[in-house]
Amino acid sequence: MKLAEALLLRADRNRTLEQLKQRIQVSARYQEGEKPAEDARDLVAAASAVLDELEFLIRTINRTNSGTVMADGRTVTDALAERDVLRLRYSMLKVSAEAASGVLQQVGFMRATRSELKYMRALDVKGLRQQASDVARQARELDARIQQVNWTTELQEV
Repeated sequence: MKLAEALLLRADRNRTLEQLKQRIQVSARYQEGEKPAEDARDLVAAASAVLDELEFLIRTINRTNSGTVMADGRTVTDALAERDVLRLRYSMLKVSAEAASGVLQQVGFMRATRSELKYMRALDVKGLRQQASDVARQARELDARIQQVNWTTELQEV
């Protein structure tokens, strides 16, 4: 199985777990004299089995990522860490630019006269937006390289 296939299976198992949790919530309590739509004990057992599958997938995916070296010489795990930080950096730059531009501020009233207080920008909005754009591009390019490795790498067996 390719690493990308395991990642898709992990995502599917996560979705299945969320659905089972919702079904458990609906069936865990019922009124006396009524019968729940599903047996909550069976749902809990099914969720436990899905969690066991998830644990196996996560272990093998992590093992594969840490043992797979990309073309640039770093492991997939290192590339994933960089991609995650790039995404966080993009978010921070975007919020900073929005805050400096006043987008996040709800304007209740405008200045009526020149003697009223004026808001000043502490940050260079254009520069922040350019940095955010550059970081987003870097994250996309890195993600494409990671995806390429995912589709060409065999999942390491436990």
